[in-house]
Amino acid sequence: MKGVFSMKTKKLVLNALFIAMHVVLCYVSINLGNMVITVSGLPIVIGAMLFGPSAGLEIGLIGSFLNQMLKYGLTPTTILWILPAGVKGLMIGAYAKHKNFKLNVKQMTFITILSALVVTTMNTAIMYIDSKIYGYYSFAYVFGMIVWRYLSGIVTSIVYVAVIPMLMKHIAVFRDTPAEESRQIS
Repeated sequence: MKGVFSMKTKKLVLNALFIAMHVVLCYVSINLGNMVITVSGLPIVIGAMLFGPSAGLEIGLIGSFLNQMLKYGLTPTTILWILPAGVKGLMIGAYAKHKNFKLNVKQMTFITILSALVVTTMNTAIMYIDSKIYGYYSFAYVFGMIVWRYLSGIVTSIVYVAVIPMLMKHIAVFRDTPAEESRQIS
């Protein structure tokens, strides 16, 4: 029983660390007004690939919520702005679980790009809703950079896939399975 508790504790602590990393990385970004270039999603992706959909959802939602609270406080659209990160973690975690947590580079590329496209679409829809509620709507502002936002999401996903295998090898020791059954990333 001690081993199970120890692994659950490690997972809890690691998820908390991923949440904190997400919040900190949100401050390390390039903000172009209606387009933000950041690697803040990396802890969400790694947590989801390690522990599955519930961990990915948790890391994404809590990390985004804390970021929103620190930057903007509680607003009527806060719940909308935290959803994309939660969906990213949920999607990647569900896919990783479906593949029995043994993702190769091609599979990692597929799911990270797909989740980036979904998140970009969600963020654009949320920006539209937010702009209508707060009266700053402009077609150029909401949709003018959409192609660049999608391209940025794809490029960021490729960067993630370039560093994830190296990082996962160091973090995979926290999995609930014995060492001989640990994930292999090829």
